[in-house]
Amino acid sequence: MRIEQKITIDAPRKLVWEYVTEPANYPVFMEGLTRWEVQGERHKGLAARYRMLIRVGAAEVGGLIEIVEWQPERDMAWSSITGVDQRGRWRLREFSDGRTRVTFRFAYGVAGGGIAGLIAERVASISLRRRFRQSLANIKRAVEEQAAVARR
Repeated sequence: MRIEQKITIDAPRKLVWEYVTEPANYPVFMEGLTRWEVQGERHKGLAARYRMLIRVGAAEVGGLIEIVEWQPERDMAWSSITGVDQRGRWRLREFSDGRTRVTFRFAYGVAGGGIAGLIAERVASISLRRRFRQSLANIKRAVEEQAAVARR
């Protein structure tokens, strides 16, 4: 299952990048996230690893993820190492007026497949879409507040 959400933030791309790549911010902005912990010595950047869990219905799902792409102020992507098969990506593009277009992509699959797996993926996608939409709104609010303070 693939989910994509987009939002435009009235702030420079550098501020958005700093916010979405800071591990300590995930429990603040990511709706439904129950765990986001740095695993290993790398805090962030390529090959950094995190243990993450997100609530989907009554269950907490996730696992160990690793950053597999890191293009500063442009793209960050991860892939699962253990747990639920997942891939995610932040894509940031700056407009000429200084605003930033943020695209969040998330793809996941339920082990075992078949009809039951397909149904589980579709049911999970309803709550995940809502949570990710709210998460982007949370990022917008936080970063735009930071940008307003910086302009003073």
